Amino acid sequence: MNRRKKKNTRANLYRGGDGKNYYEANKRRRMSRYIKVGSTILITLLLALSIMKISGRGIFAQRAYSELSDEVISAQKPDIDVELLTVNEYSRPGLSTNEITGIVIHYTANPGSTAMENRDYFEGLKDSHITQASSNFVVGLDGEIVQCVPTWEVAYASNTRNFDTVSIECCHPDETGKFNEATYKSMVQLTAWLCEKFSLTEEDVIRHYDITGKICPKYFVENEDAWKQFKSDVKAVLDNAK
Repeated sequence: MNRRKKKNTRANLYRGGDGKNYYEANKRRRMSRYIKVGSTILITLLLALSIMKISGRGIFAQRAYSELSDEVISAQKPDIDVELLTVNEYSRPGLSTNEITGIVIHYTANPGSTAMENRDYFEGLKDSHITQASSNFVVGLDGEIVQCVPTWEVAYASNTRNFDTVSIECCHPDETGKFNEATYKSMVQLTAWLCEKFSLTEEDVIRHYDITGKICPKYFVENEDAWKQFKSDVKAVLDNAK
């Protein structure tokens, strides 16, 4: 008996030789098995995701934003002019950050511009739509500090690290990117205060360059000793606060 004949014989044995009913019933059984298997896999995945969410573990888990607040930290806070951007998709998306694990230093790449001029540029992006850019803070040529985005919200500054860092844009007087004394002093004070606020150390302070390879901040990329000195100065402020 050849293969086709065997198959037909098996069908003919089902329901008095009605092969059509046999194949339809067999098809229904297969579909039923596929549905059961698919449902089991889906339920298992949903349970696994629920367990990871509840336990706070797993590849999808992120620790939530938190900050320290006490009299010592409050006393160390530098003067900050809070000029928050309007919530918009180009400079202040209103997205919540995760746990802050780093402070990122940038330079404006716009010689001679002030902190408010850079802040206003970010604000204008909501209308111009030129690009997506912003920073949590901008430090100006006179040492003034302007806050553009809350530290618990994402700023468009540090690429893949936007969700777990606070960004500081720093003004500079000329093309070298070197910061003047007033700007530098405020940069150190602000960075140290943010480290205290998020229980970080000077080793958690990085350059935009360290994330993407972009020459930013220019002077600290081209002068490694100056970058090391900046981190050392931040450490000195942190040590004095203890």
